[in-house]
Formats: sequence, C-alpha cells, structure tokens
Amino acid sequence: MTNTAPVYELAQVNVARLRHPLDAPQLKDFVDGLDPVNAVADAADGFVWRLRGDSGNATDVPVLGDAWMIVNLSVWRDPGALTAFMYRGLHRELLARRREFFERLEEAVTALWWVPAGHRPAVAEAEDRLLHLRAHGPTPYAFTLRAPFAPGDAPAVSRSA
Repeated sequence: MTNTAPVYELAQVNVARLRHPLDAPQLKDFVDGLDPVNAVADAADGFVWRLRGDSGNATDVPVLGDAWMIVNLSVWRDPGALTAFMYRGLHRELLARRREFFERLEEAVTALWWVPAGHRPAVAEAEDRLLHLRAHGPTPYAFTLRAPFAPGDAPAVSRSA
C-alpha cells in the first residue's frame, strides 16, 4: 500500500523591532552578519527556502505595518533542522546580542506552522500565524519550538488564504 499522505515542511516567522535605522553604526555588526548568516542557512541541512526582498535578505520587506519591524520568514524540513541552524555559529553569536539590535517585545515574535511540501508562505500568511499565536497561545495553527505540534495536527493552509 502506497502512503498518499501529504508531506509537510516547517514554516517559521520571526520579527524584530529595530532599535536604530539599519544604516546606524549601532547595527553594523548585525547588518554585516546578514549575508554570512544567510549563506550558512542556505547551505544548512534541512533548509528549504527563505523570503528575500530586493536587498537579497528580507530587511526591506514590510511587516505588521511597522516601518521599524523586520521579518525573517523561512521553511525547513523539520524543527530539528531549524534548531540546529539557530543555535550554532554566527547566528548564535548574533542571537545572543539581539538586545543590542532590537527592542524587547512582550508579545510573541516567533511562530511556527506546518505547510504542505512546496508551499512558500507569503508575509500576510506569516503575520496571520504570528497574530494567532499572540492571541491564542500555541495551537496546531501556530506554535513554538517549546510547544510544538505534529504535522498531522495542523491545518495546512492559512485561514486568510
């Protein structure tokens, strides 16, 4: 018997509110790290896709109607692949310094959800998932690494799609 169940990939969005303009000296280390970190992500085992704007990264892509907010939107094979990337190398170093670069936000800044293999989420879908997580906490629709859900538990497409 052939398994005809859909194959899922893990989408993730994280947003950050800048403390300074991207061209400010206070953000130099962050900005200088974007291309190297993205190159490591692109080559990472389990990496599938990431959102890119005209700049080659997503710092010029509007999110949540806030000109000071930046977005990272990507798709990974599974949570293990995402975690392996997040906590190693230059990404880990910059993550440890995030309070230098970004405001501390009280609400959730990262959301995960399962997408059918091949689906590339748009920013509006990512915003919807993040706002859902903020309003309802972790659910199969939008969750966190600390409170994950299995692919079969989740609606595969955005409510707004």
